[in-house]
Amino acid sequence: MTDASATAPRRPGEQVLTALGLGAPAPDPADASPHRFPGGGRWRTEIPSCEGPEALAVVLEESARLDVPVHRISQGSGVWMLTDAEITDMVQATAERNIELCLFTGPRGTWDTGASVRTDSHGAGLRARGHDAVAGCVEDAVRATELGVKCLLVADEGVLWTLHRARTAGLIPADTTLKVSALIGPVNPASFAVVEQLGADSINVPSDLTLAHLTEIRRVSAAPLDMYIEAPDDLGGYVRMYEVAELIRRGAPLYLKFGLSKAPGIYPYGHHLREVTLATARERVRRGRLVLDLLERHGAAGDMAPLGSRLPGTLRRFTTPA
Repeated sequence: MTDASATAPRRPGEQVLTALGLGAPAPDPADASPHRFPGGGRWRTEIPSCEGPEALAVVLEESARLDVPVHRISQGSGVWMLTDAEITDMVQATAERNIELCLFTGPRGTWDTGASVRTDSHGAGLRARGHDAVAGCVEDAVRATELGVKCLLVADEGVLWTLHRARTAGLIPADTTLKVSALIGPVNPASFAVVEQLGADSINVPSDLTLAHLTEIRRVSAAPLDMYIEAPDDLGGYVRMYEVAELIRRGAPLYLKFGLSKAPGIYPYGHHLREVTLATARERVRRGRLVLDLLERHGAAGDMAPLGSRLPGTLRRFTTPA
């Protein structure tokens, strides 16, 4: 990556629009997030939907070829869709490069026998339905952490609180981080603060939140925020590349998620989906390169958190029962 300090920060099209009398007002400093990741930096990167060792190998190869720095790699099908050997391979490959690996926990609404999630109202959404679904998520969490996984993806508030209590009690490693899925992402400052206090270390908000919404969230919480810069179609298909610098300014500390629109769904992954999974894994990295190039052109590529950093800093929590 080039030295961003060599280019004065600017907004897209700023010089031409100003020359034509169409310039926008200067950004309001009051809108900027005052928060950073521990250890420095305002943004990290994430490659999502990396569904197994083969897709991971493609991501690692392509990120080296395109010089795309990666802080976190996440998977969407779930721990239960991977063998122990596959998880171990992924843990070792990411550990060698000091990248955080995040695997999704267990059963969730879309694959449950309940019919309400398939209605127009979507019922309870992707949450864990009943005791057995919660138990499956906990089983996944225990198995994954025993195999060396340090980050777990969660799509249910009850599962989140249960796993936070488990790490507080020493039932899973204390340094396990819990990432809230975009599938249940909070959409206002009050719900964001509640999810943080339930144990979230990283919170994926829906990609349609406005810049003003991010500023509102940052007034109540410093918890790391995840956001698809390009969202999958089932999450809206939004492409927000030209907003990236402002998303960082408003939303830091922020994970830039390089998703992919106009791509087939691949969850739950199996070898019948191999070709599309590998092709889309490669393209997600390329999308990351496009975002980083844009940040460089706008003089906004500085302030990336150090590679290898993964912890969220000190966050607020509800008191756990004795």
